[in-house]
Amino acid sequence: MVPTQELTVPPARRPRRRAGRVSAGWITTFCLPAIALYGLFLVVPIVTAFYYGLFRWDGTRQGAFVGVGNYREILTRYPLSDEIPAALGHNVLFFVGTMAIQNTVGLGLAVLLHRNPWGKRLFQTLFSLPYLISPLIVGYIWSLLLSPTFGPVNFALRAIGLDAWARPWLGEPDLALPVLILVNAWQWIGGPMLIFGAALAGIPQELEEAAAMDGASSARTFWSIRFPLLMPAVGVITVLTFIGCFNIFDLVYALGGSDGGPGGAMDVLGLLYYRTAFRGGSNAIGESSALAMLIFVLIFGVSLALERALRRREVH
Repeated sequence: MVPTQELTVPPARRPRRRAGRVSAGWITTFCLPAIALYGLFLVVPIVTAFYYGLFRWDGTRQGAFVGVGNYREILTRYPLSDEIPAALGHNVLFFVGTMAIQNTVGLGLAVLLHRNPWGKRLFQTLFSLPYLISPLIVGYIWSLLLSPTFGPVNFALRAIGLDAWARPWLGEPDLALPVLILVNAWQWIGGPMLIFGAALAGIPQELEEAAAMDGASSARTFWSIRFPLLMPAVGVITVLTFIGCFNIFDLVYALGGSDGGPGGAMDVLGLLYYRTAFRGGSNAIGESSALAMLIFVLIFGVSLALERALRRREVH
């Protein structure tokens, strides 16, 4: 009798996952904390402000539904009808001045450090340290430095014979806003410098070598090769600077107080919202919520338009 051979069935092989592929469950698990924080600290306040802005308030007691009544009130009632355009104009000037300084000085520092790597890490750290400090602290420190009575800035000017240059820097309406722009640019200059430095490091060296072999000067090489390739970095800096300049509050509050300095020369939308919310009348909650929504729509809309316009320019 011939022994029968046992038939063995090979076990089913489990499908192998591709290397580097992560399941949707893990992605959801890791994203949930960020989504929860985003919703709690951003989405919920925006929805709440929109809801509060639709009602009239008597102190902290919610009143009747008024729809766009609060928006009409802040845009037509004095003094808000005059203060909103003035504060918006100061925000625009603040953004333009900050952009002009940050883009030029930050790009210049990035180019110098890129060409001369000696001490690069040290200078990057030194220029980046100010934006690690709270703008409120920076503002109070500069208010002491610029004090007309005991400030070291005026003392140094008088010591070298420039008495005419010693001014009440934060006490004159014509000087207050330019000083605010300079202090803000000084604090945040490290950010554009690092972004431009990273963008310069990503430019292929072969392009510059080919331009040099064709006889192009350093300036021509920069404007024809480097600068066009830096446009994505310019776009990022522009959008971030716009958002920061139109959200500014703490630095202006430290340098000029809640009224925005002499004659409201430094008054911005953030300070105006603060005064409306904490110094307004019985309907302060409704009016300040409506103003907050207008500021949000302005910042979000202009930031989106800037991002699309700059991206279209990168493509062309």
